[in-house]
Amino acid sequence: MPGNRAVTRSTLRQQIADALRDEVLAGRLQPGQEFTVKEIAEQYGVSATPVREALVDLSAQGLLDAVQHRGFEVRAYSLDDYRDMIDARSLVTDEIFHRLIDGAGKTAADDARHTATLTVVRRRGEEAQRAASAGDLNILIGYDLRFWRELSALHGNPYLADFLHRLRVQSWVCVVQHLRGVTELKGRLWAGHTELVDALARRDHVAAHAVVTAYNRHSLALLERQAAG
Repeated sequence: MPGNRAVTRSTLRQQIADALRDEVLAGRLQPGQEFTVKEIAEQYGVSATPVREALVDLSAQGLLDAVQHRGFEVRAYSLDDYRDMIDARSLVTDEIFHRLIDGAGKTAADDARHTATLTVVRRRGEEAQRAASAGDLNILIGYDLRFWRELSALHGNPYLADFLHRLRVQSWVCVVQHLRGVTELKGRLWAGHTELVDALARRDHVAAHAVVTAYNRHSLALLERQAAG
């Protein structure tokens, strides 16, 4: 069951959804684990309505499955699911990279904004790299999600940014499920965030694509090795 995080009365639906998503991302709610609206409501000391709404939201995001007459369970993701996520992410990131590169530098002001915003994103990437190098998966996930959220926001299309964020959350849930039980991840997690930002700052789409391709291969190989024992 989830931890005893305090939930205030404001925006209960979103807060409960966020809290449960964090539990899934941390691996504390494991694939196939079932729970009811009543159990979650009692856990957080709130009414059933915002809990039910939060669970429906997480189901729509692909993190939970509704179980008829029993409640909800954490969705289990396979390696094939992860491969499909990689394909979908690649289509979205390529579009984002094209827009960032093609839209930058049309005027001096555009160029300055492009450089300034990428500098901010790069700092987020540095934090993600430190967590990856240390093998701290929980901290890495938080910084990585913020890194891609901020990077995709530069595209200017909030729907595309939201779609990529959802894909990345699902991807991380899949990674956590397949890496649970691994006690040492130091030096085994991808840490190329700043390399990607530097490629975008140079407006080098080929290099940016290569960085992401290497990342996808690295992540998939890690999960495949773990699955093979």
